[in-house]
Amino acid sequence: MTGQEKNKKSGGLLSNPAVQSILAALLCIVIGLLVGYIALLIINPGGATNAIITILKNYFTYPSKQAAMKYLGNTLVKAAPLLMCALSIQFCYQAGLFNIGAAGQYVAGAGAALFCALQLKLAWPVCLLAALIAGGVFGIIVGILKSYLNVNEVISGIMLNWIGLYTVNMLLSGVKETASPYTVQIASVNKSALLPSLGMEKLFTNNKYVTIAIPLAVIIAIVLKIVLSMTVFGYEIKATGIAKDAAKYSGMKEKKNIILTLFIGGALAGLGAAFLFLTGYEQWSVTQSSVPGMGFNGIAATFLGGLDPIGTIFASYFIQHITSGGSYLDKNIYPSQISDFISAIIIYLCGFVLFFKLYLNSYLSRRQERDKNKTVASTNKEEGGNK
Repeated sequence: MTGQEKNKKSGGLLSNPAVQSILAALLCIVIGLLVGYIALLIINPGGATNAIITILKNYFTYPSKQAAMKYLGNTLVKAAPLLMCALSIQFCYQAGLFNIGAAGQYVAGAGAALFCALQLKLAWPVCLLAALIAGGVFGIIVGILKSYLNVNEVISGIMLNWIGLYTVNMLLSGVKETASPYTVQIASVNKSALLPSLGMEKLFTNNKYVTIAIPLAVIIAIVLKIVLSMTVFGYEIKATGIAKDAAKYSGMKEKKNIILTLFIGGALAGLGAAFLFLTGYEQWSVTQSSVPGMGFNGIAATFLGGLDPIGTIFASYFIQHITSGGSYLDKNIYPSQISDFISAIIIYLCGFVLFFKLYLNSYLSRRQERDKNKTVASTNKEEGGNK
C-alpha cells in the first residue's frame, strides 16, 4: 500500500481529492465574499449588508415566482457561454497550456456566427459550425506558434485577442443598425439563425432567450469529462501536460497534441459565443475597444471548479449568478462592478488552492503518524503488562 493510499485510508472523507477541491472552492467563495463585503463597507457602511445580500440573491430579489424564473433564465443564458469559455481554459490546462486566448477565440466565434446569420442569412446549425471553426482556427494559430516556434501561448493568445476584436469589428460593421453601433437584431432579418428553445422557454415564464444552448453546454462538459478520464486521447493530453518531453520519448506526438488541444479549446470558446449571440440576448457593438470579459471570467470558473469539467458547471453558474446579482445594486451608491471585483478576488484565491490541499494532506499525515504512535505505544504497554 502506497503512502497516498494509507493517507486516504486514515484520513477518511477529507483525504478524497474531490472533497478537498469542494472545500477549497467553498473557502475561496467565502473569503471572496468577505473581501467584497469589506469593500462595500468602505464605500457605504449603511447599505453594505443589503448590498451583499442583493448580489447573492440575484433574481430572488423579485417577489413573484414568475419574475424570478424569467430572470433565472437570463442568468442561465449567460452562464452557458461562460461555461464554454471555462471548459476551453480547463481543457487546455490539462495539456499544461494557459489558454488566455480564449477571449479572442470567443470574439472570433461571435464574429463568424453573426456574419453567417446577418450577412449570409444562414441557419443556426451552420452558424454554430462557423463559430466552432473560427474559434478553433485562432486556437490552431497559437498551437502552431507554441509547437514549432516555442512562442509562449500567453503572449500569442493576448495578441490574437486584440487582432480578433478589431477584425470582428470591421467584419460586422456592414451589418450594424443605422442609428447605433450595434449589429441588427437577428430576429428582424433571419429568424432561422436563432437557436431553437424546444419548449424550454415555458419553464422560465416564456423567456425567449432560453434555448438549447444551456443543455448543450452541460452535455459538452460531461463529454469532456469522459474524454479526459476514460480515453487514450485524454490520457495523452494529461501526460503531455505533466511531462512533455517524457510524453515525446514514450511515443506520443506532443506537438500534434498541443495543436489539437488548442484547436478544441478555441472551438469551445467560439461555440460559447454562438451560444450567446444566436439567442438574440445580446448584440455586438462594432465600436467596442475592449475584449469581452466572458473569456477572462472563464478563468475564475475554471479554477473555482477545481479544474474539473463537472465542477466547472457549478462554478460557472455561481460566477454568473453573482455577476448578474451585481446589476441589482443601487448604482447611485455602489458600482455594479463590485461583483466582478469579488470574482477577481476568487480568481486570486484559487491560486492558493494547491497550498490548501498540501496543508490539509500534511495535517492528515501528521494525524496518521500520531495515531500510529499511539497504537504502537498502546500495544507495547499491553505486551509489557502481559509479561
